[in-house]
Amino acid sequence: MISGINLQNAIPSEVVSLIFDNGFTPARAWREYLQLSQEECAIKLGISQAAYSQLETSNNPRKTTRNKLATALGINPEQLDC
Repeated sequence: MISGINLQNAIPSEVVSLIFDNGFTPARAWREYLQLSQEECAIKLGISQAAYSQLETSNNPRKTTRNKLATALGINPEQLDC
């Protein structure tokens, strides 16, 4: 580990590029980076694909929603704060 950098909360450059170059929300960028479908994420969250689609387009989800989404994606909630 490099001193002063918390790699558990790191954000891959590919995710950053998807957000800034493609205009994706952090949720969509992470999903695309992890090569998951909306349906797969929806199943992990116990919601419909349509409901997941709405959640993914939100620029500012509630904290509880963000935490559930992070768990479904296998990342830390702070990694959705980019």
